[in-house]
Amino acid sequence: MPDSPPRQSGPYKVLASEPRYRNRWIAVREDRVIRPGGSEGVFGVVEMVAGSSVLAIDEDDNVHLVREFKYALGRDSLEVISGGIDEGETPVGAAQRELREEAGLVAQEWQQMGAIDPFTTAIRCRNHLFLARGLSQGAAAPEDGEELSLVTLPFERALEMVLAGEISHAASCVLILRAARLLDR
Repeated sequence: MPDSPPRQSGPYKVLASEPRYRNRWIAVREDRVIRPGGSEGVFGVVEMVAGSSVLAIDEDDNVHLVREFKYALGRDSLEVISGGIDEGETPVGAAQRELREEAGLVAQEWQQMGAIDPFTTAIRCRNHLFLARGLSQGAAAPEDGEELSLVTLPFERALEMVLAGEISHAASCVLILRAARLLDR
């Protein structure tokens, strides 16, 4: 849409917006702008499919996490169960589906724990957070291409791992910290 008229985006005047790349999960665009001080500049924006993350806590105060190789990081990451929200799906519906697919768990109690914007400078990707309790075990059915291992550990250990930087996934950190506050830990 480079020929569209300039528009405002907050204090910026957007002169042109050019799509650069798109796949099923992300779209990248480049915006040419006039900055608030009057100089011209460029913003690269990555728009990702919104997601849901869920911290599942069982009756023994254990959390159910997943360890998975993350291509962009080039290493394994220990995280709460997370995934993209499919078209027509609600955030809690996505969380329920991901919990069932990745861990084979079904929860009776769901609590909304807010949402985060993981990296606001260049990435637009809302992530909805949930706490799941009242768990029952079923069979996991990860998506094709997902190679993950389930990790069950005491909630206090997961909290220690966040505070020590051993768990670094942003949604996982925020969700575990919010749960600690809610549960008065």
